[in-house]
Amino acid sequence: MSSAKLSINNLTKTFGEGTSFVQAIQDINIDIADGDFVSIVGPSGCGKTTLLWLIAGLHKQTSGSISLDDQQLYGPNEQIGMMFQEANLLPWRNVKQNVEFPFEIRNVPPDENKINALLERVGLKDFFLSMPRELSGGMQQRAAIVRALATDPDVLLMDEPFGALDAFTRDEMNMLIEEIWLETKKTVVLITHSIEEAVFLSNKVHVLSARPGRLQRTFEIPFKRKRTFDLIRTTEFFDLVNEIKAVIREQPM
Repeated sequence: MSSAKLSINNLTKTFGEGTSFVQAIQDINIDIADGDFVSIVGPSGCGKTTLLWLIAGLHKQTSGSISLDDQQLYGPNEQIGMMFQEANLLPWRNVKQNVEFPFEIRNVPPDENKINALLERVGLKDFFLSMPRELSGGMQQRAAIVRALATDPDVLLMDEPFGALDAFTRDEMNMLIEEIWLETKKTVVLITHSIEEAVFLSNKVHVLSARPGRLQRTFEIPFKRKRTFDLIRTTEFFDLVNEIKAVIREQPM
């Protein structure tokens, strides 16, 4: 029996054949503990998003396995929620209807109390009936957070969800995720190009090599919770960010 909440074993993914053959990731082994917050970083094209989509069951691996609570996964799982690079709110549905959509897919009644509490928690209590076009990018991503958490998944996957936001809004979202993680202690896997974001939010940062992505190095993040933006102005934070960046820069382009 593994003690890991999420276990990735010898995971390999290839695409195409012949001249179009691409090996995206190769022989990745990562164990993620229950309630842990980990980030996956690496050079562009190293397979970060591919790895996340494999965990979500949106791609099928070429070889290797992924297990949740010692049960091997073969496709999407109700205990795994996901945030994408875009909020992907349905434009013809209001905020609350978008958040309720995962319940409709599962043909179960929405948990109204939980949905209302989460929407209020992320600052959207006055926008239940607003349409996506009426929301800023940050507000749309707040709604996407609620949609991902409303069904109470054990694991939350985040695929660079704040990359398109301006710096100030991104900082706000990072602090919101920090606070929600402290409250819920969900197991979180974040894909990000921002090393500062990874270090600020995570307990561990896994660095992938250039394609095919292999696990290059794992960094334990030593900073205590709750974290505030005072942390990013410290020498210790700056040095750790630069150490991780140096490992990534060592990779061939």
